[in-house]
Amino acid sequence: MEKYKDKSLSPLERAIALTDEMTVDEQISQLRYDAPAVERLGIPEYNWWNEGIHGFARSGVATLFPQAIGLASMFDRELSEKAAAVTSTEARAKYRAYTENGDRDIYKGLTIWAPNINIFRDPRWGRGHETYGEDPYLTSELGKATVRGLQGDGEVLKTAACAKHFAVHSGPEAIRHEFNAEASPKDMEETYLPAFEALVRDAHVESVMGAYNRVNGEGACASTFLMGKLKEWGFDGYFVSDCWAVRDFHEHHGLTKTIAESAALALKSGCDLNCGCTYMHIPTALASGLVTEEDIRNACIHLMRTRIRLGMFDDSTEYDDIPYLSVSCPEHKAVSLECAEKSMVLLKNNGILPLDQSKIKTLAVIGPNSDSRIALEGNYNGTADRYHTLLEGIEDRFEGRVIYAEGCHLYKNKVSGLARPGDRYAEAVAAAKNADAVILCVGLDSTIEGEEGDTGNEFSSGDKNDILLPESQRILIEKVMKVGKPVVIVCAAGSAINTLAEPDALLHVWYPGSEGGIALARILFGDVSPSGKLPVTFYEKSELLPEFTDYSMKNRTYRYAENNVLFPFGYGLTYTRTELSDMKYENGKVCVKIKNVGDMDSDDVVEIYIKDYSENAVPNFSLCGFERVSLKKGEEKTLCVEIPERAFTAVDEKGTRAVYGSRFTIYAGTHAPDALSVRLAGSECLSVDVTV
Repeated sequence: MEKYKDKSLSPLERAIALTDEMTVDEQISQLRYDAPAVERLGIPEYNWWNEGIHGFARSGVATLFPQAIGLASMFDRELSEKAAAVTSTEARAKYRAYTENGDRDIYKGLTIWAPNINIFRDPRWGRGHETYGEDPYLTSELGKATVRGLQGDGEVLKTAACAKHFAVHSGPEAIRHEFNAEASPKDMEETYLPAFEALVRDAHVESVMGAYNRVNGEGACASTFLMGKLKEWGFDGYFVSDCWAVRDFHEHHGLTKTIAESAALALKSGCDLNCGCTYMHIPTALASGLVTEEDIRNACIHLMRTRIRLGMFDDSTEYDDIPYLSVSCPEHKAVSLECAEKSMVLLKNNGILPLDQSKIKTLAVIGPNSDSRIALEGNYNGTADRYHTLLEGIEDRFEGRVIYAEGCHLYKNKVSGLARPGDRYAEAVAAAKNADAVILCVGLDSTIEGEEGDTGNEFSSGDKNDILLPESQRILIEKVMKVGKPVVIVCAAGSAINTLAEPDALLHVWYPGSEGGIALARILFGDVSPSGKLPVTFYEKSELLPEFTDYSMKNRTYRYAENNVLFPFGYGLTYTRTELSDMKYENGKVCVKIKNVGDMDSDDVVEIYIKDYSENAVPNFSLCGFERVSLKKGEEKTLCVEIPERAFTAVDEKGTRAVYGSRFTIYAGTHAPDALSVRLAGSECLSVDVTV
């Protein structure tokens, strides 16, 4: 038996044995994302590139979950892990089927390049909806849950997760290949690095992906500072470049002069795998003395270790019996529906919701996202075998007449090419006039909000120019609102939006996945209560935001905000009312009673925040605990939430984290403790003062 197949050895020992059987040229060939077979050693070809931030992606049919930002709004570790476990189950089922049929193409493997744990620091960033929002603690907790779901707890990895994009990466998309993100040591330690550290130290994520941009002058895929952090945290997986990012070293960043120099810089810095084609020039770098055979060998060992950890060279694994029929099965779709229901955020409600079907006989559903499948998907998505659009969900659930009107194009001034501008407004007004109430489905989709080169956004390469809806939709809202009928605005978007409207109710549904229409209808008609919370701050005005290219955290996100807040982080209404009482802090835990004193069953989220009064603390307060809870009408529960010791630390200007203060206030509520949250939610937070 070949030594690398000896399961009594560690994965590292097996990887060394396998690598040392290869020639140098064979080792070099394995450092490409599209690694060819080494037939003489029985190593099949393997394409490392696969996606799965909200379901198994880009590989045909799979269960389609809400986009990651929607999953974040659930504030639910357990359900986040469950969704990721569905993703890895379907990845295993399809991988086996593909392999049996000789298909080893892109998006077919077990190395899932997810989750995206970048901090959504600016609402204009087009890729923000791939993340878990703006808070390092929430991102860390949900990122760890996702890694657990993807990697499993078996003898071999179920799939290999990847923490991306390391680090200090959140736009602008249009200049990411040349941009230098400058962040202070304080902002690095306080905001940009904690989630990566948590996934490496606590979740043992198998992979880390570098970013396109420079970080304080260094290429993110060849940064001595960032690679040093990984070593400090004990990372023992593989490091992969973002796709064609190493090419940027010489083409855009000016870090090197030749493609061979770029390959050498990345490899010697610790980038094991090249997503791109630059590592095809490693032989030139080797011949020129820019890299050594040992550099090549070390990278190859890391990659073979991951493949061995995945059981790729074993005769069988514990995941071989996962049936293909698990893909997009009813049980998995039920998880997607539950996620969609728990992710939608009720921002306004004057009492119109839930809709009373005894009083509403005719309902107008209007807007460009009403019957849009794309608005359900987000990006980096799979394909559902059946979609339930917002319109279809309402039609299937409502007992009366539904009148549908598209209303306008998503962003153009007309729908029909030969028509005059505004060619669908009259139909929308007519529908509204003939209805008892209006559901106005507006927002964005991944064709205008997403990644550079991955969208059709003609303005900002995937980023938004502002936080407003496209003008075509603003006009539509104004015309429909003037009719005077009750209006519920349903906004499908992956980021903060100011609709500039005062409807009777406002629901932000993100990109809710294939079951989005069913989930929306169940919320609108009161089958379930909305319970999502904002994982990002919604701002009032774009012009008050800091410069997009400024990576300082000043006046960004709820921890540093000075003004300009429309809806706060952590905010979201339900159809009931919960009351908290008897808050205590003992032995590192906050215990509090929560009672449903409203008129229907509902989930809610208990949020724990800490205020540090030391000079090095963030200006406002920080999330340090959360727990989703389900409560029947009249039910009371006691929750105990453990507060991590890290919550009592702060970071000085040199980037040193320590306990600097002795006086703290800990808050518990179903929202943040700021005045705007209290006013919007209509309830106060409880608090206790703590001295350490």
